[in-house]
Amino acid sequence: MSDNPLPSLLLVEDSDTQALQFRQSIAPRGFVIQRTRTAEEALDQLNESLPDLLVVDYRLPGMNGDELVRILRQTGRTRTLPVLMLTGDAASEVERQGLDSGANAYVPKGIGAELLVSRMRALLRQRRTGPDQGGGEPGFRAAQLLLVEESATYRTLLRGLLGAEGHELRLATNEAEAFAALDQGAVDCVLAGTGSGADRMGLVRLLDARRTTSGDAYEIVALAADADAETVLGGLAAGADDVIARTSNREMLLVRIRATVRRKLARDDEARLAAHERGREVELAHARAQAEAAEALAAANRGLEEANAQLQRTQAQLVQSAKMASLGELVAGIAHEINNPLAFILAHQATVERAVRAAREGPGEEQEARLAKAADRLASIRTGLVRIQDLVVKLRRFSRLDDEAVQLDVPEAIDAVLTLLGPKIGTGVTVERRFDAPPTLICSPALINQVVMNLVANAADVVPPTGGRIVITTAATAESYAIRVADNGPGIPAELRERVFEPFFTTKDVGAGTGLGLAIAYGIVRAHGGAIEVGEGPEGGALFSISIPVRKA
Repeated sequence: MSDNPLPSLLLVEDSDTQALQFRQSIAPRGFVIQRTRTAEEALDQLNESLPDLLVVDYRLPGMNGDELVRILRQTGRTRTLPVLMLTGDAASEVERQGLDSGANAYVPKGIGAELLVSRMRALLRQRRTGPDQGGGEPGFRAAQLLLVEESATYRTLLRGLLGAEGHELRLATNEAEAFAALDQGAVDCVLAGTGSGADRMGLVRLLDARRTTSGDAYEIVALAADADAETVLGGLAAGADDVIARTSNREMLLVRIRATVRRKLARDDEARLAAHERGREVELAHARAQAEAAEALAAANRGLEEANAQLQRTQAQLVQSAKMASLGELVAGIAHEINNPLAFILAHQATVERAVRAAREGPGEEQEARLAKAADRLASIRTGLVRIQDLVVKLRRFSRLDDEAVQLDVPEAIDAVLTLLGPKIGTGVTVERRFDAPPTLICSPALINQVVMNLVANAADVVPPTGGRIVITTAATAESYAIRVADNGPGIPAELRERVFEPFFTTKDVGAGTGLGLAIAYGIVRAHGGAIEVGEGPEGGALFSISIPVRKA
């Protein structure tokens, strides 16, 4: 089909004189014309591009026009290409052969230019598509015809002829019955008898207006009293696709109707195949889209899994880093705690050495007293060593990076935390423990080592150095285990409580905190399936509440 706004046609005519006359009479009326001399050249041209209309001479050198049309009708690409056949022969047998070969219309070469152009425009008009042309009708079916005819005799005649052809025929006698029949279901062709009044083509005009507005794709064949040039021009102008004389030879009447119906069914089949192909393309596009979406989803899931794994690794590193940072703050106090018993041990060790040496060298009555003194000092040394050992054990327990849940002794773990925080808490702050829950809890050691230590350390930073109070309590139900840390410090303003668990948020002075402690504590508690909240304590300070689901051993 040409992209030119003017309709394009291919003329197949071996006579230069006839071709020149055709071009001179047709081109000025709004057509773009190309010409070939033979059917073989036309096939080559059609392989390159399709015109809007093919005008072919019946008599050609080599392959005749009807043979060319038969080849075109066997090819899907050109099956519905409108074909107008020209001939200088007047015999009806030539017309029958041309129409039976698949031509859409047949006109003699001596026809006037106006009538020829009307025929061509009617064929071009037939290529329009209606919204119902892509339906799901099967490829082989009986044609649905509607005969609108006042004469009962002529209706009976055509009913017999068309029924014998295998067509399904509906009958109407006037415009109202015709429109009612069209409303009952689609038809392929309307055979409209023309009246005898001034507006003989009135019914044809109404039928054409209806199919234009409704989108129905039926053909219209006007059955006129005669088929003179004026009548044919009037019928084509009114919207008829063909005009046939009622008095025509019955065989030629059937040939003309058969050609019209064949053209309509071919267009329906082409539309059906095109709709099927579009459906296949939509299905393929949908399948491709689903495959691409599945691949994109899989890639996104892989990315999320990698990001989640990296997040978990980063979180573990942050937890351990925060632990190490906390240990760094405690190093001085822990060193002091170890140095005191160590100095005590070294001093008593020297006393023991002197007592033992004196007992060995002195008189017998002094040996017993000196050995008793040495034994007393050894007991003190043992006490100091046990204290150092206890500190080391608690330090090792605290510094473990252990994410797996174990059965933990909560009071013992909290006691270890308080021992390590002893230098930070100081002697002026009272730490009260009220353990009302069962001592054991299945959880990660980080829940106590990191979370509780962070809460107690924060409390130690804000309570008064003298008179400060920190209260640690536990409670339990059948479903949850609660740990609460309260203090008598200044508390946390209500407007900041929602932000205290945000990473890097801190109320401490610059350099005094990383802002990660509570964020990591929040993550650890959430990893246990629990919750951590902050509110106001009984003594006006902060109250942090941890709730952990109880796991069965």
